[in-house]
Amino acid sequence: EEPVLPAPAAPADQTALRTMVPERERRAYKVQPIIQTLCDPGSVTFLREKFAPEMCTALAHLDGRPVGIIANNTMYAAGAITSDAGDKAARFLQLCDAFGLPVISLVDTPGMMVGPKAEATGLVRHTSRMLIAAAALSVPFVAVVLRRGYGLGAQAMTAGSLHEPLLTVAWPGAHLGPMGLEGAVRLGLRKELEAIEDEGEREQRVRDVTALAQENAKAINAAQLFELDDVIDPAETRDLIAATLRAAGTPRGSGRSVDAW
Repeated sequence: EEPVLPAPAAPADQTALRTMVPERERRAYKVQPIIQTLCDPGSVTFLREKFAPEMCTALAHLDGRPVGIIANNTMYAAGAITSDAGDKAARFLQLCDAFGLPVISLVDTPGMMVGPKAEATGLVRHTSRMLIAAAALSVPFVAVVLRRGYGLGAQAMTAGSLHEPLLTVAWPGAHLGPMGLEGAVRLGLRKELEAIEDEGEREQRVRDVTALAQENAKAINAAQLFELDDVIDPAETRDLIAATLRAAGTPRGSGRSVDAW
């Protein structure tokens, strides 16, 4: 039987969400104000903010309903998923599942962290915990791509696949792809670029091809290929999530154990 939820306070002005994500892809921004705007006023509690700050985890109410939120924080490591971030998110997903909290994922990540230093931390072992925890979820899961959704990091943030969440939507400026677009251009055209002797000409070629890749990777193109359910006005995000969670009903907690820290 559907419980009676407390009447939520009047939400913040949702049109503010339209300008909270910078247009420039490389410009970092705080994701916490986005979470606070989406959720009921005064209801957000951020957890373990100083541990793996590149992964934001929070408990909140949205339209009176208790929810758990994971979000990439581009202020740290550009929002990439590190070993610590994988552990933090995996345990939080277990917590939400154990207590019957729907999960909202706000995605803006260049993917899993790469490089020798990252790999020395047991990256694959730790970040894979996030994919496994998401695959075992029994609670509703909603994903919103705010700006970037690249590689395995984006898959981890969407419970393993863009098709796994009950609802997967993107904001208009979002881009999706198998890896960062500029990196993909430099790898894919390496021989061609090495053949260009003038450095300025070489970098211009990179910029030109990257711009073409960005056009192809736009969220609207992904939606036309049914990778996304929709591309939405950011101001509609709260209402759409609330409607989806109402339709999903009230989940029961799994009662499964949660990893100790």
